[in-house]
Amino acid sequence: MDRNDLRIGDAEREQTMAALREHFAQGRLTHEELDERLDRTLAAKTARDLAAVVADLPGAAPAYGHRDPLPHYDAPQFDMPHFDKDAWRQAMRAHRGQMQAMHHAQREMRRGGPGHMGRRHRGPGPFLPVLFVFLMLGLIFGGLGIFKVLLVVWLGAMLFSLIHRRFHYRR
Repeated sequence: MDRNDLRIGDAEREQTMAALREHFAQGRLTHEELDERLDRTLAAKTARDLAAVVADLPGAAPAYGHRDPLPHYDAPQFDMPHFDKDAWRQAMRAHRGQMQAMHHAQREMRRGGPGHMGRRHRGPGPFLPVLFVFLMLGLIFGGLGIFKVLLVVWLGAMLFSLIHRRFHYRR
């Protein structure tokens, strides 16, 4: 069986799409050609299909496609098949990049980033305004003793709120 007839995975498709985007950035492909080749890349099932997508572009042949067919043996083989470390490393880098992009998108959604409809309220909440009202009522009706206690509690709550906001929303 020819290695080019083996099925490919998402990592190989991602690698080919990255190469196509690079060729587009360097002006070798038009926008329409890029779209057509990206569609063909996503529909590819074998290494031969992917090699056909980038066959007319300069650069090294993809690491996942080998031109030489596997040797045919009648007896069963017990040695390990060829393991391409560079292709594996590239696939792992592509996978890590995808995972980081997903993590970043999830973090932006939690934070209420661009395009997010439901933004969270980041204010001090109802505790501080209610405490402030009690502070004023204590000053008016209770005298200076309760005013001092409520003032210290209110200032402490403000300080806690500022510190919490500073460290919690820093990410």
